[in-house]
Amino acid sequence: MKFSTRIDADLPAERLFEAVSNFDTLERMMIGRGASVARVDPSSEPGIGMGWDIGFDWRGKARRLRLAVTRFDRPETVTMSGRSEALDIGLAVTVIALSRARSRALVETEVKPRNMKARLMLQTAKLGKGQLDRRYQRRIEEFVQLMRDRQG
Repeated sequence: MKFSTRIDADLPAERLFEAVSNFDTLERMMIGRGASVARVDPSSEPGIGMGWDIGFDWRGKARRLRLAVTRFDRPETVTMSGRSEALDIGLAVTVIALSRARSRALVETEVKPRNMKARLMLQTAKLGKGQLDRRYQRRIEEFVQLMRDRQG
């Protein structure tokens, strides 16, 4: 199942890229929402190979996700891939300069099942894809706004 959206911002492309690829802020944000986050790569510089083990509760059950940066092309693209017990997740953020002071973030997420239970869950979710698309759009807008605000 694929989700995608685009967010326009009144920021230069470089600043928008810095905001959405600020992994320290992202970690704090996940911890603030109740997730346990452990960095796999001790590097403080963002780049390929940076990764996290993320634990969270979803639908009353403890879940684990291993997330890693697979592509980091400053100031344009960040790609991450994740793997949990049931799902493979791909996330790509591409920043495009619209003018000197405006830019656009294209955010794409792809979720693939790894077992039959996950396949059935995604098939059921496709019935409400329109609502999921709207929720995805809203959450990505909130995320970009929050990251911009915390960036300064």
